Amino acid sequence: MTIIIRDATDADRDAVIQVSIDAYSQYSETLSADRWEAYRDSILASFDNEGVAAKIVAEEDGRIVGSAQLFMDSAAAYGAPQLGITNPIIRLLAVPPAHRGKGIATALIREAVSRSVLLGAEWLNLHTSDMMASAVSLYERLGFERAFNTDIMNGETLVKGYRLDLKRQTALL
Repeated sequence: MTIIIRDATDADRDAVIQVSIDAYSQYSETLSADRWEAYRDSILASFDNEGVAAKIVAEEDGRIVGSAQLFMDSAAAYGAPQLGITNPIIRLLAVPPAHRGKGIATALIREAVSRSVLLGAEWLNLHTSDMMASAVSLYERLGFERAFNTDIMNGETLVKGYRLDLKRQTALL
């Protein structure tokens, strides 16, 4: 098994959207029907988001098995300049259940770290919630720390801010 990390192309659009839906559909059981539908709609629209700086995919045997998006700041990522995040932000890191446990998410994060370092960034940010416990565990294992000042409320859900100190986390490079 060889995982190739590369930029997504326009031809990858449908595969990236499908991988994302497959990865996040487990939360349809946790969220209310209305919240899941809104979340699903935002996932479906994400590939066409003009604010994305990089669309990164993981490919195995010619098939897309993971994806992530990289934004330059909170204005581009969330339309929320008031969050004050002026560093790159990972969004919609997606690996479907059938492909988990192979290091794909770590490889995608590593790529985002490398790109952020090349841009001269000091931090790499992301947001997640408690319902994504395995993702939270991965982020913390990789050295992400809580960034409480960037927390967001989405309805009743606390979406927690995390950040990685790129000067201290060269092990991910």
